[in-house]
Amino acid sequence: MDRRKCVAAIHDISGLGKCSLSVILPVLSAMGVQVCPVPTAVLSAHTGYGDFVMRDLTDFISDALEHYKKLGQHFDCVYSGFLASAEQIDHCLDFLSAYPQALKVVDPVMGDNGKPYRTFTDELCRKMSRLVKAADIITPNLTEAAILLGEPYPAAGLNAREVRSWLVRLSQLGPRTVVITGAEISGKGISSVGFDSKNSSFWKVVSDYVPAKYSGCGDLYTAVLTGGLLLGDSLPIAMSRAAGFAKLAIKTAYSYGVSKNDGVMFEQHLPWLAEYSELSDFEPL
Repeated sequence: MDRRKCVAAIHDISGLGKCSLSVILPVLSAMGVQVCPVPTAVLSAHTGYGDFVMRDLTDFISDALEHYKKLGQHFDCVYSGFLASAEQIDHCLDFLSAYPQALKVVDPVMGDNGKPYRTFTDELCRKMSRLVKAADIITPNLTEAAILLGEPYPAAGLNAREVRSWLVRLSQLGPRTVVITGAEISGKGISSVGFDSKNSSFWKVVSDYVPAKYSGCGDLYTAVLTGGLLLGDSLPIAMSRAAGFAKLAIKTAYSYGVSKNDGVMFEQHLPWLAEYSELSDFEPL
């Protein structure tokens, strides 16, 4: 394991509700990857709580980048998530340009359950395509994939042929690799599905159904996926590792009756990431 890997994580930090940096920092640290947080906003609680207090940190991002450049800081990965304003996309693009050799991971946080988040504006949606174009890998959920493609949200799910088409079309927007999380494939349950355009390979990891949805699962998944890729995992192995850890955390939260806004119970399972325990099965899509 190369313990010198370092990630610039451009995300918000929420006081309540386990998501974004409060998940990414411990998860990647447990995998032996250093996280350099670049907060986009500070929230008293994530947006699912309804009322919350938020401080926009747009001006901080560019100042942080200039400081890191001055220090000669190296990043193996630049990983972006929740963005509080359209201007922050420009700052993310500056980060990506400053570190051309870094793995560029973009989680295009825009919405869920068929609807955009209330903090997500039309301008932010339009500019997100520029960030996606510059990425090596994107990890949208099904709602975000639909927004990026200009498609209606597939409430009834997609069949395997449609999923492959969506993955290819998303890759044609710019990223070499696409992983859609929480994809409902007709007759196959909830899956994460991936496409590596370099070798035209499609993969899926089918997850056990749990009758509950929790905040922060996308952040949890993408953090593990990113850590796995940085440490040398193939795409399907990284997907399998991410799905396996998410499954542990979700089932634990469900067993204790945790509310959806409180997020999943991942803390006690962090040793699983270091031990590289049994993985979820993956198969071609």
